[in-house]
Amino acid sequence: MRKLHLIALIVLINFSFVFFASAQTNYATIKVDELSDSKIRELMQRAESIGYNDAQLEQMAAAQGMKQEEVLKLRKRVTEMRKQSQPINQPTVKKSQSERQVNGQTDSLTQSGQNKEDLLDQAFEDLKPKIFGAALFKNTTMTFAPDLRLATPKSYVIGPDDQLLIDISGDNEANYDLKVSPEGTINVQYVGPISVGGLTIEQAINKIKSSLAATYSGLRNGRTQVAINLGNIRSIKVTLNGQVTKPGTYTLSSLSSVFNALYASGGPNQNGSFRNIQVIRNNKVVSTIDIYDFLINGIQKTNIRLQDQDVINIPVYSTRIEVSGEVKNPAIFESIAGEHFDDVLRYAGGFSTAAYQARVKVIQNTDRERKITDIFSADFNSYLPKNGDKYFVEPILDRFENKIEIAGAVFRPGLYELEKGLTLAGLIKKAEGLKEDAFLSRGYISRLNADNSVVLLSFDLSKVSTGKEDVVLQREDKITISSIFDLRDEYQVSITGEVRQPQSFKFAENMTLPDLIQMAGGFKDSATPNRIEISRRIKDSKIKSEGATIAQVFTVGVDQNLQIIGDDFVLKPFDIVSVRAAEGYQVQKQVFIEGEVLYPGAYTVTNKNERISDLIIRAGGLTPSAYQEGASLKRPESAKKSDKRAIDQTEEEKNSLAILKRSQKSISADSTNLEDLKAVIASDLVGINLEKILKKPGSSLDLLLEEGDVVRIPGQLQTVKVSGEVLNPNSAVYIRSKGFRQYINTAGGFSPRALRKGSFIKYANGSAQATSQFLFFRSYPQVKPGAEIFVPLKPEREKLNAQAWIGIGTAIASLGAIIVSLLK
Repeated sequence: MRKLHLIALIVLINFSFVFFASAQTNYATIKVDELSDSKIRELMQRAESIGYNDAQLEQMAAAQGMKQEEVLKLRKRVTEMRKQSQPINQPTVKKSQSERQVNGQTDSLTQSGQNKEDLLDQAFEDLKPKIFGAALFKNTTMTFAPDLRLATPKSYVIGPDDQLLIDISGDNEANYDLKVSPEGTINVQYVGPISVGGLTIEQAINKIKSSLAATYSGLRNGRTQVAINLGNIRSIKVTLNGQVTKPGTYTLSSLSSVFNALYASGGPNQNGSFRNIQVIRNNKVVSTIDIYDFLINGIQKTNIRLQDQDVINIPVYSTRIEVSGEVKNPAIFESIAGEHFDDVLRYAGGFSTAAYQARVKVIQNTDRERKITDIFSADFNSYLPKNGDKYFVEPILDRFENKIEIAGAVFRPGLYELEKGLTLAGLIKKAEGLKEDAFLSRGYISRLNADNSVVLLSFDLSKVSTGKEDVVLQREDKITISSIFDLRDEYQVSITGEVRQPQSFKFAENMTLPDLIQMAGGFKDSATPNRIEISRRIKDSKIKSEGATIAQVFTVGVDQNLQIIGDDFVLKPFDIVSVRAAEGYQVQKQVFIEGEVLYPGAYTVTNKNERISDLIIRAGGLTPSAYQEGASLKRPESAKKSDKRAIDQTEEEKNSLAILKRSQKSISADSTNLEDLKAVIASDLVGINLEKILKKPGSSLDLLLEEGDVVRIPGQLQTVKVSGEVLNPNSAVYIRSKGFRQYINTAGGFSPRALRKGSFIKYANGSAQATSQFLFFRSYPQVKPGAEIFVPLKPEREKLNAQAWIGIGTAIASLGAIIVSLLK
């Protein structure tokens, strides 16, 4: 029984997924581990209350396909729950919020788990299949209200309170607005009473015209015309009884039909018939309504117009069956005498595209128990449904009965039909034959054994292609024919050095050195064509020899017309060609000087020993307003040298900010931000002492110039910037007598979170100096014009939690115990 209960629970959860497959939420994401014990217990209760028999549950579980790992988890949870003392049928009480909270911690049920449990609740509400047609009379957009603006039907029967409009024109003119009396008569002036009650509108018009002809003689010769129309229509009372949702007597328009009355009453209830609805008039059944005619075909031929005092009786259904699985419209259907299973299948919309159509499983009720049987497709039109039948249409198997596949060096690889007696040679022919690069020595077939294990069968493709041998193929065979290029490294040759496009190229047979140079865009102006080196791999190197050769190197000359000087040189795979630069060839190097010099701008370095002092002399020397202590040298990384002339002031600001962030983060508990660290590392300002350089040119401080160097000589700087953890970061006027602390005070002083000992200053020339400390004495660096003071952030101390305090207490107690034991 435990196994059956588990299958029931699995089936119910799977059906909740099926019924909500059209919703936005994917119920397949529900994980068993995220469900609480109370929810598992509730699901077990609902599984037992559904009432499916054992055979039906097994069929449904096999067809729906719940994930195996979740099934195992669910089985384990259910087994554990059944071992508990509390019976499954005992109602569970939901925990209140206060009950969930223990020592400040909430229940282990996460918000995500609660949401998914709510989804399961919603799924179980709609788990049971719907009765086909029940939603028709609950659809608020479909009222079946009669259209009163249409012409009066000729079959309309006149009764008390109907209004007749009579218009006479021609030689005589008159207008009458007459109401039918309770006796069924109208009283026309000069004519008298005319009985029209119980007549159709067509019969009443003929009778009224005949009565008017005696008074209006022009009606006989056509010189007078009469028009008779129905004005306001009366109301009728109709009684609905039996298995109706809201039985009772309803007041309706006299133009109302049976469907109008059914809609007003909510239609048949859970036990009501949709196929045998009776309209009783004067104690006789005048019409039997089959709603399926309207639902399936849209036909309303039995939807007659109601009359006053009509009774609509909805009896209980006689035969009701259920269809589920791979049909287009799974539901509960009603069957009438003479219908077969193919009729029921038509009501269900027919098979879905994934249905197994050869047979359908049916679970039937006998006098004592239930039984399961199969209906084969040949019996669909003869099998008579029985009350309580439950049909289940299974999906087709996810496999092919005649599929084979060929892949690799054929012109049309892919899937093919396995014809009777098809061989490997025949399949290759179907695939338009072998490609020219096919590896003829060997191919292999991946074949399934009887137990679905895989075995590899190799064959000689050259013998198969010549007809010397062949292989008969089987279902699910996969043939793989390799290309010769699949079985070796891709052949390439490379060229580096002084060519326009140095790179690797695909190797081709008979490729020569001039061919490769041309493919690389030709020589650069700096190339030495008459001394090109080609290195070649050695395949048979004597590895045990101490002086074993590991590569061959050839030196070849090529003229400017790409003609080999001497014998032709044919390249081989993996050759590396190196084109050297010409001896003594030098590209001009440019440096820049800006600021307080007479002739700022770009200058070309004329010799290898040119220094900063030489550049200043070539620029005409310093102006009287030059501030030598603030002079700086920007030396970009070699990979980033360009013709940029000046230092971007915004870039300097970014570098300063990066330095401050680094100083803050390097001391804190957090790791340094990678981008900030990169910005600091990439800073390329070199601190120089221009005053000493000019006093002693050529010294070690007088650096040699390199490509892209930018020498900046500012004017007299008059401010000092204070930033970081101060109360009011700003820039202050430089005063020689002021010290580091005084500039901090001009910015409001240190903030409560400032790390004073980490303060440092960055000078205008790019150099920096930190605050030093000896014992309790702190020495701050000297302040110079244009400097910037940085005050980093003090790291936050991590608060000790309860576990940490317990750990400290335990350590102190242990230490105390050790001391006491030592003193004894």
